[in-house]
Amino acid sequence: MSVRIVEGRFSGARVIVTGAGSGIGKATAIRLMAEGATVIATDISRPRLEALEVETGQERLMTVAGDVTDETVIAKIADTAGPEVTSLANVAGILDDFLPPAEVEDAVWEHVFRVNLTAVMQLTRAVLPVMLERGAGTIVNVSSEAGLRGSVAGAAYTASKHALIGLTRSTAFFYGPQGVRCNAVAPGATLTNIHVEFRSAFAGERMGPVMQTNVPQAASAEELAAAITWLLSDDSSNVNGAVLPSDAGWSVI
Repeated sequence: MSVRIVEGRFSGARVIVTGAGSGIGKATAIRLMAEGATVIATDISRPRLEALEVETGQERLMTVAGDVTDETVIAKIADTAGPEVTSLANVAGILDDFLPPAEVEDAVWEHVFRVNLTAVMQLTRAVLPVMLERGAGTIVNVSSEAGLRGSVAGAAYTASKHALIGLTRSTAFFYGPQGVRCNAVAPGATLTNIHVEFRSAFAGERMGPVMQTNVPQAASAEELAAAITWLLSDDSSNVNGAVLPSDAGWSVI
């Protein structure tokens, strides 16, 4: 896919992007900078962020390495962004080895929810005051096809991504009238560096036939970044509380 950069679309914008060291987060950060934004890129991997700095050579890039499940890291991200922050892209997320409800361990459940939902809430909560004071702001949460159906992932991931859509809609409802929009993108199969492993034989038997027949061709990370940046931009000014599937039509099957 050829990327059509909209020059200057984010001039003056200051955007936090989580999971920016690779995959969809990296593609989103790169596109935002190409369109004029200052990006606060965060990732659990410092080497990946350092590689992003080298690759882009951008003066408008600031990085924060750390685990978003750590509230001190959330505070550092918010402090680095400062009161000028205009937008937030919550991209970071983890899978759950496709464990079904009867097999998922408490530790897996709790960690998946900490990354995929609680960290999103905490970072959203951290930036909302300055957005509300300004009377403007955009937030995009990356859910999943697993947020729309039950046959895509394990119990923890599926539940967390459904809940993330609920958080998106709640945020949109409460703060839309005050100028802060919140939407979600629901990616289908996407080409990233995330390693997918079935740790449950039963899950493989149950899900394998469904996924082999229903999953469309995988998208590039850049295609997902196009959807995310559109929702972050003023081009989507009349869109609030929406869940945008970017899945080659998987959600209509």
